[in-house]
Amino acid sequence: MRVLAVATWLVLASACGRTDAEGDSSKPVPGSDASREQARFDADRRPDLIIKALDIGPGSRVADIGASSGLLTVHLARAVAPNGKVVATDIDKGVLDLLGQRLAAAKLSDLVDCKVVEADTPGLDPNSFDVILLAEVDHLITDEVGWLKAAIPALKPNGRIAISNKIHRRNQSMAAAVKAGLVLKSESTPVPTHFIAVYTAGGKDK
Repeated sequence: MRVLAVATWLVLASACGRTDAEGDSSKPVPGSDASREQARFDADRRPDLIIKALDIGPGSRVADIGASSGLLTVHLARAVAPNGKVVATDIDKGVLDLLGQRLAAAKLSDLVDCKVVEADTPGLDPNSFDVILLAEVDHLITDEVGWLKAAIPALKPNGRIAISNKIHRRNQSMAAAVKAGLVLKSESTPVPTHFIAVYTAGGKDK
């Protein structure tokens, strides 16, 4: 039980800022206002290039896994507007409440559904998403291969699973994707410290 509690705490601590114990410039700064925090994240992580790599646009349906307070989610919502949808998941209702405040301030609430999920389970409806995005969270999943396999049914035909993380996690992440039966479609480095890999699942393609 203690091991589970520690693991859950680590997930919460990391997911809240899409960071980990090594530190990351996207970690929210106590006392800073939302606009300053967002500007810092945008400069460091280049969400515009992430959106480009995902190849999403108006009408797309995207799952943002481990969305936390929504620093990236707002960009996903703008990309799928006016008739798309983002489902933002997290294990912590508290950070999703912060996400809701960020969305309201940006007038994007109608484009995003927030969903609390259990740790290590996708919690996504089948045949629903053009893209499932894991941004700096895949290394926190206990059974990454099992999680990815469980997420495949939630993809639409020709849907993609995208994983973005720090460069030093690339090999582990890509190995898990291969074991899960995913096929690499594209890979890029929006910023020198991070990669983004986009995969397809052969059984979902037409």
